Amino acid sequence: MFDALIQFVRDEYQSDEFIPLHAPVFRGREREYVLETIDSTFVSSVGAFVDRFENQVAQYTGSARAVATVNGTAALHVALRLVGVQPGDLVISQPLTFVATCNAISYLGAEPVFIDVDRATLGLSPRALDNWLEEHAFVDDDGLCRSRADNKIVRACVPMHTFGHPVEIERLVEVCRRWGVALVEDAAESLGSLYRQRHTGTFGAVGTLSFNGNKIITTGGGGMILADGALGARAKHLTTTAKQPHPYEYVHDEVGYNYRLPNLNAALGCAQMEQLEQFVQDKRALASRYEAMLKGGSLQFVREPEGARSNYWLNAVICQDRAERDALLKATNDRGVMTRPIWRLMNQLPAFAHCRHGDLSIAQWLDDRVVNLPSSPTGMQA
Repeated sequence: MFDALIQFVRDEYQSDEFIPLHAPVFRGREREYVLETIDSTFVSSVGAFVDRFENQVAQYTGSARAVATVNGTAALHVALRLVGVQPGDLVISQPLTFVATCNAISYLGAEPVFIDVDRATLGLSPRALDNWLEEHAFVDDDGLCRSRADNKIVRACVPMHTFGHPVEIERLVEVCRRWGVALVEDAAESLGSLYRQRHTGTFGAVGTLSFNGNKIITTGGGGMILADGALGARAKHLTTTAKQPHPYEYVHDEVGYNYRLPNLNAALGCAQMEQLEQFVQDKRALASRYEAMLKGGSLQFVREPEGARSNYWLNAVICQDRAERDALLKATNDRGVMTRPIWRLMNQLPAFAHCRHGDLSIAQWLDDRVVNLPSSPTGMQA
């Protein structure tokens, strides 16, 4: 099976050289737009491409407002501040995520709480969330959700759409509403993914995207905050050093952040956005071919959840056990085909080992078995 999979990947990418996990594809107007930016001299945080990129993303996702940031972690940091996360608060997330999710929580002096995921979505389980809140939390007279153990406020919940597969976001929204917990979507990996025909990142109070070099589209580095008009305006203010508009005076009315996306990066993003829907279709077609090739074997292909359209950012398989996982990782990487295990669970990292958590048996089961396969949208490599 491993030999057949390796040959399949090489045939897909038409290469006998090293095949990366996810390489960017530049086949549009990227060079033209970047050169236009250089010629304009507006290569930093002021320029027409920033506004254009924000408008493109807002229109594509259906968000009222999109605010560009220097990376996805910065977007998530500001998003959590927008919903009022403060030092000492608890913020619920999932253990199966990239470390940036938990880093952003920690930047605000808050503490992550890890709740198990669903096997079908690989994302935060609404049932596990509700059960943990029933057992460990209460809503006080002011409508604040608090921990029974120490009275800390459970301020927010951050589900992540793992590998671009949408979580059961409507059920999570309903659970969070009942408990008075703000929902912030980490949609870093799911640009182009839909849940019941609605784009991920637009269900919660705030959503965030990433445009890192390995994402479905890239600006080199970059992120985006998705929000309504009021929170979007607040996000723009905070990410531009909290500077008051003025023709020449420097007036900053609070502590802000220099999280602005440079115009140079936004130019790249504008060209990539023009190709996004084709990238999604290319990646979904690749996923279908992977699934057909793996049918009947020991490796179970991870399919999009029911009621969702996934961008299949990273294709993944579930192995029979950890031994098969390790054998697959070694066989593929030894032969120049990059595969990767799922991220180390957050509660197993030194920085977050002390954090409270519920039963994490499904996350651990997946940790023992999941492997990501090469997932670039076409055979063209960077």
